[in-house]
Amino acid sequence: MEVHLKAETEKKLKDLSALSGRATDELVEDAMAGYFAEVQQIHETLSSRYDDLKSGKAKPIPSDEIEAYFREKSAAARSKSGS
Repeated sequence: MEVHLKAETEKKLKDLSALSGRATDELVEDAMAGYFAEVQQIHETLSSRYDDLKSGKAKPIPSDEIEAYFREKSAAARSKSGS
């Protein structure tokens, strides 16, 4: 398989290869394996959350409640940093 990278990304890969002493192919293989493992984990988490919502085990939180929560949290952080 052939992969085409932007010049900037290829330079970073080559620099990391030189720094680590590992081949660029090996670095790309490890990065892709890690990426796919992470995507699989996210998929499993989202599927589980969806099943919880569908079964009624978990209840959705209305968006206005989420917004209010983060507004309060942000206000509290601003007041702490202004002290």
